[in-house]
Amino acid sequence: MSVLISGRFNILHPGHIRLFKFAQDLGSDLVVAVESDRLAGNAAHVSEQLRLESVRSCSLVDNAFIFDEPLTTLINRLRPAIVVKGREHESKFNPEASLISSYGGQLLFSSGEMQFSSMELIRKEEELKTKGPIQLPISFMERHNISIGRLTNLIETFSNLRVLTVGDLITDDYITCEPLGMSQEDPTLVVTPTGTQRFLGGAGIVSSHVRGLGAESALISMIGQDMAGKFCLSELEKANVKNLVFEESTRPTTLKERYRTHGKTLLRVSHLQQAEVSLQIQRKLIDRATETLPSMDLLLLSDFNYGMLPQEVVDELITIAKINQVVVAADSQSSSQLGDVGRFKGVNLLLPTEREARISTQNRGAGLVVLAEQLRRKSSAQNILLKLGADGVLVHSPDSAESFSTDQVEALNSSPIDVAGAGDAMLVASSLTLTAGGTIWEAACLGSVVSAIQVGRLGNRSLSGNEIKAVLKDFSR
Repeated sequence: MSVLISGRFNILHPGHIRLFKFAQDLGSDLVVAVESDRLAGNAAHVSEQLRLESVRSCSLVDNAFIFDEPLTTLINRLRPAIVVKGREHESKFNPEASLISSYGGQLLFSSGEMQFSSMELIRKEEELKTKGPIQLPISFMERHNISIGRLTNLIETFSNLRVLTVGDLITDDYITCEPLGMSQEDPTLVVTPTGTQRFLGGAGIVSSHVRGLGAESALISMIGQDMAGKFCLSELEKANVKNLVFEESTRPTTLKERYRTHGKTLLRVSHLQQAEVSLQIQRKLIDRATETLPSMDLLLLSDFNYGMLPQEVVDELITIAKINQVVVAADSQSSSQLGDVGRFKGVNLLLPTEREARISTQNRGAGLVVLAEQLRRKSSAQNILLKLGADGVLVHSPDSAESFSTDQVEALNSSPIDVAGAGDAMLVASSLTLTAGGTIWEAACLGSVVSAIQVGRLGNRSLSGNEIKAVLKDFSR
């Protein structure tokens, strides 16, 4: 039973792979028709032969070809048992519907299974240049005219920037354990702790990354009167971050514990308060930002939904930044269905995970491009970097008021050790790149490289510009 999918396929991203997987499960023969350059017109950003080769490279596709005729004519000629389209077309007029029904076929809409991982099925691009576990997205760089020299120059300009980070300070404890076996009383794994490493997390490591990449860095946040808070202040001082943090006796510093053995995390324990901070604290936070933002180039909002950034505070911070022509980027971790990354209105850059974007838009079925556009419209963000975990990042940016471009950077580290902090690293590097005058494509590229470096080591450690330039230099040889 044949199943037909048609489209332009400028970039074969994970959303397409999910659609292919859904279609393949319906029948024995998946046929993909790629729109010709003539039919696609200006919407074809890549030549038809390259688009066809990309589709054919996917192991899910049985047959793929270029079509240069009306879709209804093609369907009438092939008469597939099932035609599959993305769910975004379900509420629109579909001229092929009556034709498909007339010969007993089916028109189905789906975006596939959300948990499906395309990286298990897409073959690596032959031109992807690899040295060790970290890769560079060579074809992505070629599509957007990005050179290693250009990325290096952007990093060097970071030293001219001044950055204010506002958000939740977190202390991360990594507790190494030795497994002893199973409990005799119940099916429980028994371990004994052998050592603890403590790291700066949350908005703290974000501000530390900023300083490590060469920019001036200041942090507004809050800690409790406890040992975890003292550790945070000590680490900020070592990183040479300007400390605008205030202490509150009624609210402990957020502490997260990760129990690990043999390179795997067994359990995470979080000690925190999630209630919104008091109006008095909100006012103190806004006053400090009001004093600081006029001298800044970039505002980073690092939100973990622990109550540090209520909506009123977010709105006022963004307003102050815009008045002072400060670039704004936001990352908000939704630990429950209550999180909403779309509440950061009008920012220059928004960096949600796919799950966070779906929570914000309340859309579980849309394809990734449609999802990113819905979130962009809801938040009025200028650019979206949709983080896809092992599938990398989807870059979504408007070309004009009515059109947009989308591309993907695959995950660039083939042997990650600890994924904690990957989003923080990407937030900093991509935001600094935009502020330094780089394009969204350069921002996504450099953010992905930095994220790949970060996940290659245990713990959320501060990055350095020299470290990143060394990786880039290695690939330029």
